[in-house]
Amino acid sequence: MTRLCVMDVDSTLITAEVIELIAERAGTREEVAAVTESAMRGEIDFGESLRQRVATLEGVADTVFAEVIAEVEYTPGVPELVSGLQAAGWEVALVSGGFVEVVGSLAERLGISRYRANSLEVVDGRLTGRTQGPVIDREAKESALREFAAELGCPLEDTVAIGDGANDLAMMGAAGLGIAWHAKPIVQEQADVALNGPRLDEALEIILR
Repeated sequence: MTRLCVMDVDSTLITAEVIELIAERAGTREEVAAVTESAMRGEIDFGESLRQRVATLEGVADTVFAEVIAEVEYTPGVPELVSGLQAAGWEVALVSGGFVEVVGSLAERLGISRYRANSLEVVDGRLTGRTQGPVIDREAKESALREFAAELGCPLEDTVAIGDGANDLAMMGAAGLGIAWHAKPIVQEQADVALNGPRLDEALEIILR
């Protein structure tokens, strides 16, 4: 029987917030970081925060995706967590409020075929400051977990969700087990398990026990 672990990406799978790395190229990193922080604490709506932050990226060349992919680092223990779960017959999926242009590459490297993220609009080789397609917010993350589980024939009680921000709470609540990773206080309080150690693969013994 297939079981499913769905992971957030920015500040969970990887150590950085991708939008901040892109914003650095636009000269708006501090502004974007402040909005990100507020959204992750649950103080402002994620969709609105995404719109505000992406608007500051207008004009950045689309070569930024390759630059960011080369720059980001997996959270310590992530490759071991993913390979350990896959070896035990689990399916691992990624659901991100970040961007598919980066998430797709990260997923491919880890042998993950299921992922969902926002898409940045590009015209004539430059970001327009807008996303295209549905926004992957708190509700969309939960829907993705439910859809992936249904595709796999996996009961929700056999799913795990790992995240750090307020927009992960709905999918963590829907999963059989919700794990907070170095999370904001509101997330630590509501998760089934809160991990704050040096390596994410410490989740393996909790998930597989």
